[in-house]
Amino acid sequence: MRHKKVGRKLGVTSKHRKSMFRNMATDLLRYDRIKTSDVRAKEIRRVVEKLITLAKKGTLESRRKAEGFIRDKEVVKKLFTELAEKFKDRPGGYTRIVKLGFRKGDNTPISLIELLEEDYKPKKKKKKSKPKAKKVEKTTDEPTKSSKKESAEDLGLAETAATAKAAEEVAEKVKDNIEAEAKEPSQPESRDSENNEESGKEEIVTSEDKKELPEAKTKEDVKEEKPEDSKKKDAEDELKSVDSEPDESPESEKSKDKKPSSDEEG
Repeated sequence: MRHKKVGRKLGVTSKHRKSMFRNMATDLLRYDRIKTSDVRAKEIRRVVEKLITLAKKGTLESRRKAEGFIRDKEVVKKLFTELAEKFKDRPGGYTRIVKLGFRKGDNTPISLIELLEEDYKPKKKKKKSKPKAKKVEKTTDEPTKSSKKESAEDLGLAETAATAKAAEEVAEKVKDNIEAEAKEPSQPESRDSENNEESGKEEIVTSEDKKELPEAKTKEDVKEEKPEDSKKKDAEDELKSVDSEPDESPESEKSKDKKPSSDEEG
């Protein structure tokens, strides 16, 4: 089992393999494409893409690492100037492998590995469209029902809208009857209290009036109390009123007519 064993040995020693990858990588960076076997092209791709990522950083450390692997200074210069600017926006995948067929003689698969020449065009991220809420036309006559209620009504477990309305109407009538019964006994008591208050007021008024008004007298008592002196006083008062009023009025004439009748009685 080849756990944690990355890469292919390619039937050669490690030194031979390392020098072979160095030479093939420099040729690929110099000429932008090379023709080799399919297995070696896949191994070179890993090496070249790591070198391009170092060139995109552009630091002194990354340059020294690249020079430690590639011995040609012109290729290193091209890597850090041309190729770094060319692939600065591309987030990876700088090479392409194209299979060409099989080689004559040993029948090994041959492929072409090359650097990409197309400009990178980033794809626009599609915004996730929120699901549109379905517009439900609400009617005032029919109340909205949930799915649970509808399923219960279908099974006959829940009351229908008509039975619910009837139950509400019955409950309202019962409440109205209870309120009416509660108000009925209180009304006669209130009427009795009002009558008592009115009678109390009348009693108070009559008692006060009795204090102010003199007691009613009969005709016989009045005749007994009228002496002759009272008649004389009445006559004198009439004379004074006549003297104070020079213009004779029909009232004064009447008083004169009445005067001899009083003298005659005297």
